[in-house]
Amino acid sequence: MIGFQTLLYKEVLRFWKVGFQTVAAPVLSSVLYLLIFSHAFDRHVTVYGMVSYTAFLIPGLVMMSLLQNAFANTSSSLIQSKVTGNIVFVLLPPISYREFFLAYVLAGIVRGLVVGAGVWLASLFFVCAPPVSPVWILVFALLGGAILASLGVIAGIWAEKFDQLAGFQNFLIMPLTMLSGVFYSVHSLPFFWQKLSHLNPFFYMIDGFRFGFFGVSDISPWLSLAVVSFFLVLLAALALRILASGYKLRG
Repeated sequence: MIGFQTLLYKEVLRFWKVGFQTVAAPVLSSVLYLLIFSHAFDRHVTVYGMVSYTAFLIPGLVMMSLLQNAFANTSSSLIQSKVTGNIVFVLLPPISYREFFLAYVLAGIVRGLVVGAGVWLASLFFVCAPPVSPVWILVFALLGGAILASLGVIAGIWAEKFDQLAGFQNFLIMPLTMLSGVFYSVHSLPFFWQKLSHLNPFFYMIDGFRFGFFGVSDISPWLSLAVVSFFLVLLAALALRILASGYKLRG
């Protein structure tokens, strides 16, 4: 396990050394979202009949930051290693592809959790309300981070240039995140768009995560848990298959 532990340490240290860029910057971006939207809508919008808009917004922003940074950590690390050519130093040691996958995914989860925790702590200046169920919060945070970190592994291996990775993030990750109910409840949408939102796996991550804060959500948290678990198994299996084949990693 020394190889796995060293790779995990290297990946965590990689983002921690530039924490101003990888942690502080996304926290600041989310706080600005919170500041602007809460000022514009808090007095005019309530959700679930009792929750202020600012309180409703906080879990969505926390989860959005967590997901985006879990993806960014694994994908950026792999594409940088491939472009600079130092990926060979990761592939040469006797580390199995399962250890390789687990180290990258765990590091992505760690970065996502650190950024998410930073956003939540900053949000306490706006609304200070204890979560209803910390267990649900932790479960969906870990599962969501693992899904996006796994997707980041797939994207980082597939992409050959930084602009390909940027396209993956801008045309897939960002739209799915922004249209998942971060800024609104899907019950406020017309019937067609409600049903369309249910096809978005990010919706289930954020809705289940939000349930842990308020004890209410747009759909059952058990259904969200089942969908999120299914996508985690699917993406993890795909990423492991790609790593086992050596696709775009071995010359």
